Amino acid sequence: MMTSGFFRFGVWKNFFRAWKSGYSGNLEGEGFTLGGVYVIGAGRQGVLLEHREKEFGDKVSLPSVLEAAEKIEPQAS
Repeated sequence: MMTSGFFRFGVWKNFFRAWKSGYSGNLEGEGFTLGGVYVIGAGRQGVLLEHREKEFGDKVSLPSVLEAAEKIEPQAS
């Protein structure tokens, strides 16, 4: 995303949302790496949830993470 990410409306919206809620971060690192969240089930269940940031500050839905985590079936020993 590099420079183009700086000019996206959604990035600024996410920045102000985080700033208003009191998040400051550490401002260390390169700052150009987007993150993601995976919930992976046991054995052959595979990936139950995949969320990749499309722009900086794009957050995963906590209820969807909890729902996916509840679907994990314990693997027999």
